[in-house]
Amino acid sequence: MSLVGKKFPNIAVDAISEMGDNLSINIFEEAVNNNKKVLLFWYPKDFTFVCPTELHAFQAALGEFEKRNTMVVGASCDTNEVHFAWLNTAKDNGGIEGVTYPILADTTRNLSNILGILDIESSSYDEDNDSVIISGSNVTYRATYLVDETGKIFHESVNDMPLGRNVNEYLRLIDAYTHVQEKGEVCPANWEEGKDAMTADRKGVASYLSQN
Repeated sequence: MSLVGKKFPNIAVDAISEMGDNLSINIFEEAVNNNKKVLLFWYPKDFTFVCPTELHAFQAALGEFEKRNTMVVGASCDTNEVHFAWLNTAKDNGGIEGVTYPILADTTRNLSNILGILDIESSSYDEDNDSVIISGSNVTYRATYLVDETGKIFHESVNDMPLGRNVNEYLRLIDAYTHVQEKGEVCPANWEEGKDAMTADRKGVASYLSQN
């Protein structure tokens, strides 16, 4: 079920800073209390393959997100200790040394379960052991959430494990949403900053289509 248009879950999750400080981060409160947008991106596992390319890509664009008053947060189900080991592993050895934004450690899977982004193929109840048996990796897909200053989710997307994200698309979405917030216009297909937007009525779309 899509969460777009709804408030982001108001729940705190363990996290770690680049310096190894143990944190507790509530994405909803970060957005509302700091009057910021938040980009939260989930990846499956530390010390894997596509994942470090994404973490470095978000780091390379961090200044652009900050210009847009947007906080970037990474997340997986790994522990803070594993995150910190990866943060201290050189880039040329597959590590994420140089990443400066915080990374959530959703080891309880409380938040990822609420969001419905865990790779669970099936679950069944084992009567003999009085427990639920899960089939699947039980780690997250490559899910991304954009949250506005009121804590509302205005974008969500989920990629399968092998598919890395295009960081520039999230910058474009933030620009478009900010344009809507500030100008009251809507943004047509392939809109980018500096291009024409349109009023949300028949006259507006007719005018836009006649010129494009």
